[in-house]
Amino acid sequence: MSGEISPTGKRPAPGPSPELRASHADRDRVVDVLRVAAGDGLLTADELDERLEAALSARTLGELAVLTADLPPASGTGGATGAEAAEVKDVVRIERIHSGAVERVGRWVVPRRLELAVTYCDVTLDFTGAVITHDTVRIDVGMTGKTLTLVTRPGVVVDTDGLQLVHSSVKYRRTPASPDAPVTLRVELVGQKAHGRVVIRPPRRTFGQWLLRRPASLSAGA
Repeated sequence: MSGEISPTGKRPAPGPSPELRASHADRDRVVDVLRVAAGDGLLTADELDERLEAALSARTLGELAVLTADLPPASGTGGATGAEAAEVKDVVRIERIHSGAVERVGRWVVPRRLELAVTYCDVTLDFTGAVITHDTVRIDVGMTGKTLTLVTRPGVVVDTDGLQLVHSSVKYRRTPASPDAPVTLRVELVGQKAHGRVVIRPPRRTFGQWLLRRPASLSAGA
């Protein structure tokens, strides 16, 4: 039993056999662990995609355990969710030079502070499905070229006052929301963006939403 790793990345006490069938909850826990690890820079985008596909198709606990065996233990109990695991996240740094696009989409965990050291790579931070555990995230921007895109949802506001622009522009299209809607996350952009654009927008409408003239954010919910 000493070599077994639980689906959450922790060494368990003697318990279920790895040959036991995995439940949907087991798969979801591993998916959360993988997304947190990718947000911490422990997995590349390709590794994350590969492991997520394997996790969603895994049939046994043993198949799930292999996917997190080389990752640090997740915080909390064996049933920790993505939001609970986020408590260990403080600063996440992303460094890229002339590489593929950097994307944080889906159920990614928003840290307290995000550092972008990026040169000529598009960056997309999509908050519509993100796990938000803090009321403020500071994004230290050190970015040259290409476009920094922030996709918001109701309750997410972006402050660009601390961002220095050098041959760059900001386009901020606010998410349709009630004037008295509470702010759930304040995104503070600081640092410098040179030679490119910063685009802040709500999610794009689907074809059906376009036909109905309904904002995507209202259909997605809070």
